[in-house]
This record gives sequence, structure tokens and C-alpha cells, in this order.
Amino acid sequence: MTDGTDSKTAATGTAVLYNDACPVCRKEIRHYAGISEKAALPIRYDDLNDAGLLTAWGVSADDAARRLHVQKNGELLSGIPAFIALWQDIPRYHWLARLVGLPGVRAAAVLVYDHILAPALYRQHLRRVARR
Repeated sequence: MTDGTDSKTAATGTAVLYNDACPVCRKEIRHYAGISEKAALPIRYDDLNDAGLLTAWGVSADDAARRLHVQKNGELLSGIPAFIALWQDIPRYHWLARLVGLPGVRAAAVLVYDHILAPALYRQHLRRVARR
């Protein structure tokens, strides 16, 4: 799902690389994309299943499937830092970016995302790929 912003978005704004084949990822990112569209935010949403985009992102398909990636102002972020960067750009989620950005909360969020949520979603991804 690319929202039509130009390729300069990744260098000067925010771009999100997500797995549209993952039902959980798709639902969450489409929610953010809907808010972004209504607010005319210059956030681009790229599906990692478009192999041509992975080269531009400089991320392997496997790495892209393991966690959320965000390019913001030319910097590539992944995992919780990527979520925080995205939430900072979405008005309804500023509070969540601030909350999760707090040192103790951030450490707990990273622990849960890196060791529970992301691996579980990645295992589901591998099962979907194996069924193809």
C-alpha cells in the first residue's frame, strides 16, 4: 500500500515497511494509513512483499519480515524505535510515542516486542510462506 507520496519521502519524511501478508500487521498499518490519509500526512507505507522495494530500503526480505521498519529523515529504524518514530508523526499517537519513549517503558516494550511479539509474528510469516 503506497499512498502516492514521492520517493523523496524516505529521505525527508517518514516511510514504513511492513508485511501486508500478515493479518495483524496489515490491520495495524492500515489503521495508521487511514489516519495518515485523513490528516494528509506525508507518510508512505510500503509492503515488503514488493521485492523491488526491498532493494530501495536496503533490507533483506527475511529481515523485513522479522520486524517493522521505518525510514524517518534518512534514518532507518526497526522494532520499537520504528514504532515510536511512526507514532510521533501521527497526531492521535503522540502520547503513545512519549509513553513508550520513557526509559523504563521503552526497555519493557523492546523486551516484549523483540522476544515475544515479533518472533511470534515471524513464525506465522514462515508458516504462510511454507504453504505457498
